[in-house]
Amino acid sequence: MKSTIEYVLTWLNARPEIENLRAGVCDLNGLIRGKLIPVGQAKKALTGGLRIPLSCTSVDIWGNDVADSTLVYESGDGDGILEWTGRHILPMEWLNQPSGLIPLWLRDESGKPFSADPRCALASVLERYTAHGLKPVVATELEFYLLDASQTRPVVPKSPLTGKPLAANAVYSIDELDQFDGFFSDVYSACAEQGIPVDTALAEGGTGQFEINLLHRDDAMRAADDAMLFRRIVKGMARKHQLCASFMAKPYPERAGNGLHIHFSLLNEQGENIFDDGSDQGSQTLRYAVAGLLDAMAPSTLIFAPHLNSYRRLQPHTHAPSSACWGYENRHAAIRIPGGSPVARRIEHRVAGADANPYLVLAAIMGAALIGIEKKQLPDQPVVGDCFPERTTQLPDDWRTAISVFEKSKISSLIFSPLLCNLFASCKKQEYATFARQISDFEFATYLETI
Repeated sequence: MKSTIEYVLTWLNARPEIENLRAGVCDLNGLIRGKLIPVGQAKKALTGGLRIPLSCTSVDIWGNDVADSTLVYESGDGDGILEWTGRHILPMEWLNQPSGLIPLWLRDESGKPFSADPRCALASVLERYTAHGLKPVVATELEFYLLDASQTRPVVPKSPLTGKPLAANAVYSIDELDQFDGFFSDVYSACAEQGIPVDTALAEGGTGQFEINLLHRDDAMRAADDAMLFRRIVKGMARKHQLCASFMAKPYPERAGNGLHIHFSLLNEQGENIFDDGSDQGSQTLRYAVAGLLDAMAPSTLIFAPHLNSYRRLQPHTHAPSSACWGYENRHAAIRIPGGSPVARRIEHRVAGADANPYLVLAAIMGAALIGIEKKQLPDQPVVGDCFPERTTQLPDDWRTAISVFEKSKISSLIFSPLLCNLFASCKKQEYATFARQISDFEFATYLETI
């Protein structure tokens, strides 16, 4: 029987059109950093033969070294070992020359998982669940906009069928899905080839906004991999169809933002859902998990909303939460307990934007839920209707505050390694400072000749 590496190499040999590959690792911003290699180097990449600076996971959004990173000047910017995740090569058929991405993660020189690699951070949290005899079952929902690729600012796309720009917020419109049938067919086909369990697609509340749900997996790491690879497929297939796909949290100030919603339940060693006690309310353990999630929500906001634009989405009286609250079948709440059969009782975490890193988001959520379960602390009463500010803890409503809260929080250091916490906060402070130095056209228009 062929090994997995042999299977991948056989797959490559059957595709002579692929002459080079991308070998990449996910950085803290959820971007892929890595190398282009000739296809003849595939075995080297699959067997740990490639190296890359450990600092590549913590560069800023523009790819610049973080000035006060301990990985750069203090340590001499040493290499780590790129290890294959075991995931099949992602075909990149939208490029002029067909290629593929080999998904990798990092180990340090001693061979230990590198704690500032987002994938390794999630693996560390999941090991704690294994120690408790628990297995998370996870599904993700990702929203995105299709945009006119010829424009530098967000502009609604033209329908491939009519050639006319979309004109309405066509929530749940089948007709709007039909306008982009070729794009969606290619996305579903590519996901099937990669083993990504896509479920329903729907038109969302913004013009040209869509959501595709991924089915539940009893492998949380694979679910995070799915979300990362899915984003690349959507963006690549949009390019193939002369469109732009954006997972930016709030590309239009007046339209709905893009979210990354996480659904999860927990199985015990007997395969039973421990959130299910036969009732509509769910088990005591579910409420312990909710309490942990609420306690960690404000400190973790920087994980869920990592960019300047992210905070344009987290506004009151929208479907994006601005306060730490929970409720049953309540889409205004940050934590929603969906209805339905008790056997499927689960938690939906609704804070993260689609611009967030899926590995860090899942690590933050699963880590906080486990802390709640271990503490056996109950949450406040669930909210019915609107989450009124006076009744709930407010989330940081700007980037600078979120950075400060994350940096000072003890909860962050209970979930993530000190190195990751330090590097992530330093990265975000550098990005914030860079944005703060920019002068916008609106600023000139307001002040230049007025004062």
